[in-house]
Amino acid sequence: MAGRVPQFSNQGTAPFFVPVAVPNQGNQAAVTRVGILAMQGAFVEHAAMIRRLGAEAVLVRLPRDLEKVDALILPGGESTTIGKLMRAYGLLEAISHAAGIGVPIFGTCAGMILLAKEVAGQAQPHLGLMDIVVKRNAFGRQIDSFETDLQISGLDPRPFHAVFIRAPIVEKVGEDVAILASLPDGTVAAAREGNLLVSSFHPELTDDPRLHEYFLRMAGR
Repeated sequence: MAGRVPQFSNQGTAPFFVPVAVPNQGNQAAVTRVGILAMQGAFVEHAAMIRRLGAEAVLVRLPRDLEKVDALILPGGESTTIGKLMRAYGLLEAISHAAGIGVPIFGTCAGMILLAKEVAGQAQPHLGLMDIVVKRNAFGRQIDSFETDLQISGLDPRPFHAVFIRAPIVEKVGEDVAILASLPDGTVAAAREGNLLVSSFHPELTDDPRLHEYFLRMAGR
């Protein structure tokens, strides 16, 4: 079955429509439906990982799309562009409401910036939901992107291969924020506060589903 959903370019222009296949989930009685903010960035890769784990990926571009989901992913991309589109389409308020009623939200890279209470030295549209202070592009330019292995609390002991692309860092965490992973110098790479989960890296760009599995458990899977 295919529907017609709005697609956005990286420049934030008006949506155009493309057919998107709705995955067949077989005879599962209660499939977890994970929304993925699909305005710009790595939403396709997140959707592929969610489907691989047997959940349904729902592309979110309008506030009404949030009514269909049990959880929400804010992907990596360009946080200023995504924030402006969220503001233009009424999603800042809608996502804030969803978080307030307990919907689990996972922000990766730019998604972490959007969730942060404060973005150091920046005035950009963001949600301000999680008690962290972040700094954009903290490791440098695109050429300074890197990969490394992390130990992530809540996962099994195997190292998680993390991909950092123009990644932000967490400069400060609130007292209710649990640090899940850090780089060797102590820089926070993943954290959780209640129903909010963030990573400064891109788990969707690896073949390792464990962090997405962790998120699905937050959604009651």
